[in-house]
Amino acid sequence: MAGVVLVGGPPGWVLGLAAAYGVRRWQRRQIAARRSGGRSGGAGSEAGEAVRQIPLAADLLAACLAAGADPRTAADAVGKSLGGPVGDRLVRTAAELRLGGEPVGAWGRLGALPGASGLARALEHAGTTGAPAVEPVSRIAADCRAEQGREAGRRADRASVLATAPLGACFLPAYLLIGVAPVMTGLAGGLAGHT
Repeated sequence: MAGVVLVGGPPGWVLGLAAAYGVRRWQRRQIAARRSGGRSGGAGSEAGEAVRQIPLAADLLAACLAAGADPRTAADAVGKSLGGPVGDRLVRTAAELRLGGEPVGAWGRLGALPGASGLARALEHAGTTGAPAVEPVSRIAADCRAEQGREAGRRADRASVLATAPLGACFLPAYLLIGVAPVMTGLAGGLAGHT
């Protein structure tokens, strides 16, 4: 309707219909992205959940390791308490190691989760060499939290830009119609009267 009011006639109808079509298509794309990414329960939502769980899992693992647990025992305890994709993978890794599985392969499957490769390498290194893993695991947790903070900042910046665009689209035409158009009409009337 804004196209008909602002432009008028057939060009206004065409502009209005084109804008309505574009908005509807954008809305459908947004709905489809939400369904496939967050609520389908598929690989995309598991990956996102895993990335969110890594800092907490690393903090809990560091606490267990600092208390004297070996990496396999720490993984089992944290996995059982944490749940989700990271917790399940930790429990499976601990069970595989308990049954005599190859540490590189067992920890490698944990490292296949998005964002967990560094954590898996640190735990695998500590399990095979006996090196202390508290510091590297704590550093991984801090790095993951920092990256999540930066990502949240980027999303907030993007949201502020997206929120500003509709405001500009509404206020600019209103300013032109209410503020500029009467002045221009008055000036044009004044100039026409003097000629």
